[in-house]
Amino acid sequence: MKHHRPRLLFLLAVLCLAVCLLAGCAARAATADPDADLPTIVIGSDSYPPFNYLSADGQPTGIDVELATEAFRRMGYKAQFVTIDWVDKKELVENGTVDCLWGSFSMNDREDEYAWAGPYMHSRQVVAVNATSNIYSLCDLNDKCIAVQNSSKPEMLFLTDAVPGVSVKKVYSFSTMPSVFAALKKGYVDACAGHETACRDHMKNITGDYRILDEILLKADLGVAFNKETGREQAAELTAVLAVSYTHLRA
Repeated sequence: MKHHRPRLLFLLAVLCLAVCLLAGCAARAATADPDADLPTIVIGSDSYPPFNYLSADGQPTGIDVELATEAFRRMGYKAQFVTIDWVDKKELVENGTVDCLWGSFSMNDREDEYAWAGPYMHSRQVVAVNATSNIYSLCDLNDKCIAVQNSSKPEMLFLTDAVPGVSVKKVYSFSTMPSVFAALKKGYVDACAGHETACRDHMKNITGDYRILDEILLKADLGVAFNKETGREQAAELTAVLAVSYTHLRA
C-alpha cells in the first residue's frame, strides 16, 4: 500500500493542475472581448460629454458610445471610436480615415452633405448664462459676447446673424465644450451655447450658478453621418436598427 502512495499524490497534483488550467481558461474566455472577431467600423467623434468622452481609465464612454457599440454589434461590426478634430470631420469621412461621424451631430441644414442614419434622438440648442446675468431672452444677446464650439450649429447661427433679431458683438469659438464653459465661468463672455444635454452636464460639473434661457436657439435632429457617395447602404441599415432599438429616445 505504501508503494502506491507517491503515485496517488502525483495523480492528485496533476488533477489539481488541470482544474486550475481549466478555470483559468474559463476566466479568460469570460473576460474576452465578445466582438473581437467582428470587422471594425471606425467612428470619428470628439470630446462632448455626456455624449462622448474618455472615462477615468481612458476608454471612450457616453450616451453615443453605448448606442453605437450596441447598434453596430447588431449590424455585425465592432465599434471603434477615435478622437478627431471636429473641424476636419467632413474631410476625414470623405477620405476614408473614419467610416462615420457619431457625436451629438445635428442633421439640420446638413442633409445634403452626408449619407445620414437617423435621427436617433431629438435635441435642443440652447444658451446658458450666469445665474445673475441680465440676459433672459435671445434678444438680450445683442451686442454681447458668446462662446461656442468650433464647427457647431450655434457657431454658424451666430456668425451669420441667423438668429432673428440678434446680432452679437463677438463670437468666440473653442475646440471643446469644457473650454466654452470655462470662458463663461471666467467672465470672458456673457453667454455660451450648445446642445441642452451637454450644457446641463457641464453646469453640474463646474463651480458657480448658471441657468439656461427659456427661449431655445434651435431644435435639432441628431444623426450619424456617412460618406455621401459610399455610405448610403450602411446608413440605411443603421437607420433601421436605430428605429427598432431606440424609439424610446425620440422624445
